[in-house]
Order: sequence, then structure tokens, then C-alpha cells
Amino acid sequence: MRKMIILLMALVAGATANAQKFALVDMEYILKNIPAYERANEQLNQVSKKWQAEVEALSLEAQTLYKNYQNEVVFLSQEQKKARQDAIMEKEKQAAELKKKYFGPEGELFKKRTSLMAPIQDEIYNAVKDIADLRGYQLVLDRASDAGIIFGSPKVDISNEVLDKLGYGR
Repeated sequence: MRKMIILLMALVAGATANAQKFALVDMEYILKNIPAYERANEQLNQVSKKWQAEVEALSLEAQTLYKNYQNEVVFLSQEQKKARQDAIMEKEKQAAELKKKYFGPEGELFKKRTSLMAPIQDEIYNAVKDIADLRGYQLVLDRASDAGIIFGSPKVDISNEVLDKLGYGR
């Protein structure tokens, strides 16, 4: 009797597993075909370069102050040495704070990326969800995320369908 129950449970589990439907999407492919994503990336690159230049300028000022200090240290009084050292440390601190402000985990670049990318990602998510609901998919995996997908049949790839739903189809 016990063997019969285990066999019946295995059959039910197998039937349930076979009944589940899944699909794949290639997020890299989808994003490359959305012009707004490319524009947002370009905007992020430009602002990142601008902010990086500001940080590097402050760092360069600190380096210049330090080199000047090194060259003149023998001629300076203790008070002058202390003042120069403080000025160098303050400049380095300003550069570090600016770098953190722009590029830190909650920095301006993160906020800018979120504000530019979130609407695009939400739109893609909603399109994938609509297609999954329509077709009865319980699971949609991203083949571009290297999540251990060794092979994915093109038959289950809905990337072009997602692009069509977003209005970027070919």
C-alpha cells in the first residue's frame, strides 16, 4: 500500500511538472532594440564622464599641492607645514566626498540610472508578464543573465514577441 501511495505521488508530481510552461527572453537583445535604452545609456555615459572629470580635477589639485609641499618642505616652518598638510588632506577629502556623492552606492549616478532605466525595465516587465499570462507561462527566464542555461530552444524564446508588444518589432 505504501509503495502504491509513493508511486501515485510521483506520477502526480511528474504530471504537474510536465504541465508547467516556460519561456526564455534575451534581455540584452531586447534592450539593444529599444532606442530609449540606447539614449539613456548615452546620457549616463556623458554625465559619468563629466562627473569623473570633476573628481579627477580635485584629485589633481591635491596631487599638485602635495608635490609643491614636497619641494618646499625644507623651507617651511612647523606652522606652515601643518597648514599645507591640512590643505592637502582637505582637498583629498573633498575629492573622496565628491566621488562618493556621484558614484557611491546611493550616489547621483545610481539615482540617474534608476530614473532613466526604471521606466524602460517596467515596460519590458509588463510586456513579458502580459505575454506570460496570455500564453500560460509559469516561468520566464533571461537567457542573457548566465543563470546556468546551457541550451534554450528558439521555439521558447519570446524576445521578438516582447519587442513586438513594445512596438519595436521588425
